Amino acid sequence: MEVSARLKAIPPYVFAEIDKKRQAAVARGVDVINLGIGDPDQPTPPHIVEAMHKAIDNPVNHHYPPFGGTKEFKTAASAWVKKRFGVDVDPDTEVTTLIGSKEGLHNTIMAYIDKGDINIIPDPAYPVYRTSTLLAGGEPYFMPLTPANHFIPDLDAIPDAVLKKAKLLMLNYPGNPTGAHCDLAFMQKAVDFCKKHGILLVHDLAYSEMTYDGYVAPSILQVPGAKDIAIELHSLSKSYNMTGWRIGFAIGNAEAIKNIAKIKSNVDTDIFKAIQMAGVAAFEGPTDHIEHCNALYKERRDLAVERLNQLGWKVEPIKSTFYMWIPVPTGMSSADFAGLMLDKAGIVVPPGTAYGPHGEGFVRMSLCVDKKRLAEAFDRMAQHSIRFDMAKAKV
Repeated sequence: MEVSARLKAIPPYVFAEIDKKRQAAVARGVDVINLGIGDPDQPTPPHIVEAMHKAIDNPVNHHYPPFGGTKEFKTAASAWVKKRFGVDVDPDTEVTTLIGSKEGLHNTIMAYIDKGDINIIPDPAYPVYRTSTLLAGGEPYFMPLTPANHFIPDLDAIPDAVLKKAKLLMLNYPGNPTGAHCDLAFMQKAVDFCKKHGILLVHDLAYSEMTYDGYVAPSILQVPGAKDIAIELHSLSKSYNMTGWRIGFAIGNAEAIKNIAKIKSNVDTDIFKAIQMAGVAAFEGPTDHIEHCNALYKERRDLAVERLNQLGWKVEPIKSTFYMWIPVPTGMSSADFAGLMLDKAGIVVPPGTAYGPHGEGFVRMSLCVDKKRLAEAFDRMAQHSIRFDMAKAKV
């Protein structure tokens, strides 16, 4: 049977394809070190798991949840936002639950993008920004993120012709895949820019608590008047080691939140109530695990910086996320280098082109394996002479 044009318009999901290659290598007997996907290797904190156990045992939680989230979850999320960022959001009108921020990003795009509309997105960026725009019939416009601009887009370089057709502008700081961060001054500029052009600003803040060396990630809603034009998507996946639980929330402009909730009410039936109760426990419980995990990621980051520099790279420590955005050796494409890492050293890294055209020349390295295993990956690179200054012809 013939599939839809929208399905033909999108590439296979990058991490699904990477996992196929990983599984094929494992089937060949390769001891694969997977530095490909951003999935925390530490367990969900016990108090969250315990809250889930308790909620499952209560029959009242076995029925359909309310659309848009339970009152308990939205109230707890609002209180967390107030405590963390000093921002007031109304749990009734300015918050909606998400089955993880990936789903929220997709449904935001579906709520606003039609055929012929433009979504202004960073490049490189999380692949969903682009693929969901294509699924909606829209056109992605790529804002280049490069080392030269510190992975911060030049909003003033966006052509007027693009701005006339643009409905959304998406940002992601701390950023995937680059590990970049920004300050409130840039967020102020982005808010002013979107107000001027009548564009909904969508900030993906999935990595808000994953920061180092004194950097604290801001919320776009800390900018005065941001709720006039902006929403922000949050996830419990990374901060609370809950990637498999699929829970997050969106906050901000009440009209936009209502529109996202309307899309969602027609395509999903929200989050299992027991998981929402676990989310409440996450917001209200101890946060020492965040410091513990950040210390682990910082330790791994420092090891990666040291070992990569020994192998000829010039790498600076990231201040956020658990991703290293690594340039590939001269004369090689991103796909060439990713293939070499798997075939020669049994290491999985995604090619930068998976995240957009300006990802060419880079690979992303995740720090979601323990320090011993990460050190082994660099040992393998050294053993197989995989260095930044190597020539492709010598490999």
